[in-house]
Amino acid sequence: MTNEEFSKTFPSESELVEWKSGISNRPLQDAVVAFSNTGGGLVLIGVDDDGNVLGRELTPGTEDILHRLISDVRNPGRYWIQSLAVDDRPVVVLSIERRVEGFAQTSNGRILARRGAQNTPLFDTELSRFIAGRSLERFESRDTGIRLEGASEELLSRISQSLGWTNASELPDRLSEHGLARNDRSRTTLTVAGALYLLEEPHKTLGKAMIEVVRFPEESADFDKRTEITGPIDEQVTAATEEVRRELGSEVVVLGVHRHELPRLPPRVLREAIANAVAHRSYEMNGSAIRIEIRPQAVRIVSPGRLPAPVTVDNIREAQAARNLAVISVLRRLRLAEDAGLGIDVIQDKMLEELLDAPEFVETGHSVEVTLPVGGSITPSERAWVKEIEARGEIEPRDRVLLVHAARGAELTNSTVRKIAHVDRLAAMRALQRLRDAGFLVQRGERGGASYALDGSLEPPAGLRLPEDELKDLVVGMASKGPIKNADVRARTGLDRVATLRLLDQLVAEDRLVRRGQRRGAHYLLPDRD
Repeated sequence: MTNEEFSKTFPSESELVEWKSGISNRPLQDAVVAFSNTGGGLVLIGVDDDGNVLGRELTPGTEDILHRLISDVRNPGRYWIQSLAVDDRPVVVLSIERRVEGFAQTSNGRILARRGAQNTPLFDTELSRFIAGRSLERFESRDTGIRLEGASEELLSRISQSLGWTNASELPDRLSEHGLARNDRSRTTLTVAGALYLLEEPHKTLGKAMIEVVRFPEESADFDKRTEITGPIDEQVTAATEEVRRELGSEVVVLGVHRHELPRLPPRVLREAIANAVAHRSYEMNGSAIRIEIRPQAVRIVSPGRLPAPVTVDNIREAQAARNLAVISVLRRLRLAEDAGLGIDVIQDKMLEELLDAPEFVETGHSVEVTLPVGGSITPSERAWVKEIEARGEIEPRDRVLLVHAARGAELTNSTVRKIAHVDRLAAMRALQRLRDAGFLVQRGERGGASYALDGSLEPPAGLRLPEDELKDLVVGMASKGPIKNADVRARTGLDRVATLRLLDQLVAEDRLVRRGQRRGAHYLLPDRD
C-alpha cells in the first residue's frame, strides 16, 4: 500500500479506526475495550495523531507485548495482529472483533464504548442499560430442573471426595458454589454442568453430550468402526483417550540390541486434546456430539461450537478463555485437564518433544477441529535413536530435529538451522552451541564459516545415515551371506517394520532379491543367476 492509498483508506480516526504512534498500556487497553464493546475496529500502531506513518515493525517482542497487554483486559473480543507495509514503512495492525456475549473491561474495571473517535467510559443509566443488554447467562449454568435426589449417589460421592467436601449437610451449598447446582431453601436442582458430572447418562437429558469415535481404514471415505462413549463427562475423557490409544497402538523399533515401543501419539497429548474438546464445546448445540476420527495418518477431534472470545486460531497459545468455567474447573480438580492456559502449550510442546509434526487447529463457522498427525518427516527409528543418545544428556525439544538432520549426514550451519527450526540467527547460534557444548556436535571452522557435524561417537543406525542406494547395497550384502528376514534388516539398519518391508519389496522388484514364503515366514535370498 502506498502512502496515498493509506490516507484514502484511513483518512481520519473514526468509530472503527484509531491511530497510535507507539504502545502504551492504558490508551491501548481503552481502545481494545471500547472496540470490543461496540462494533469492533482497527488500532494502527506506528501512525501519529495527524495520520502520518511513522512506522512500527512487528517483531516477536512487539507481538509478545501486545498479547500480554490484551491478556490484562477482562473479556476482550477476538483479535488478530498483522503487519501492513505502507511504502517502505511497516505499520502494526491490531484488529479487534465485537464481543458477542458479555462485555469487556479494562484491568481496573472500567467499561468503555466507542463513540465516534473517542473511547468513552459508561456511567449511571447508560451503563445500566449497556450491561442489561449484554449480560448473558452461561449455558452451563442453566437450571435443568433435575432435583439433586436424581443424581447418582456414587457420582456425588466421587465428586465430593475429589473436591475435598467432607460435610454431607453442606453438599448443596458446595455444589452451588462450584456451579453444579442451584440451591434455594425449598430445593436443590442440577445445572447443565452438574448434570454432565452427576447423571449416569447425561446425554438422555442434554442431547448429544457424548463422544463418537470413528475409525477409517487406509484411503477410505467410509468408517469401518464406530463407538459411542457416554456417561459422566470425566469418564468420557478417560474412556475416549483409552479407545484412541488402543486403536493407534505403538511403533516397535529395534536398534541393535535395544527395543523401543513408541506410542504413535503421546497419551498426554491425546488426553489433553480430548479434555479440551469436552471442556470448551458448546453444550447448547445439543444435536452434535464431539467426533474423533482415527485415520492412519492423523487423529482429528471435532468439537461443536466456535472458539470463545478472544481466542482465535492465531492467538490460541497466548489468549485464554473458557466457555464452561464450572466444567473445566472440575476437570482440573480431577486431574484430567491442565492448569489454566497450559493445555495448548502441552499439546504443541509434547508433539515437538516427540519429533512429531505440529498439531493443526481450524475453526469453522460451527466447530473447532484439532488434527494430531501420526508420524511425520521424522521416522520412528530416528525418534528412538534420539531417545537413546539422550542418555548422554538432556536435549532441548527444539534441538532434537537438528540432531536428526545431522544423523542423516547434513552439515549444519546457522543458515540451515534457521530454515529447519524456523528461528532467527541468534537462536540458531545458541542451539548449535548447546549441542556442541553437550558433546553431540563437533564444530568445523570459525564465526561465519562455522559448520557442525554429528560427533563421531554417536554412530546412528545405517538406516538413518545411508542414502537409499547404499542402504540397498547393505541389505543385498547381508543376503549374500545367507537368507535374511524383515527382523534381520530392522536390527541392522534401525528402520521400522513398514520401511523395511518397502525396502525389501523394492529390491525384489529390481530383481536383486527373491522372496520365499509369506507374511511372517517370508525370507529373502539372492537370485540364482545360473
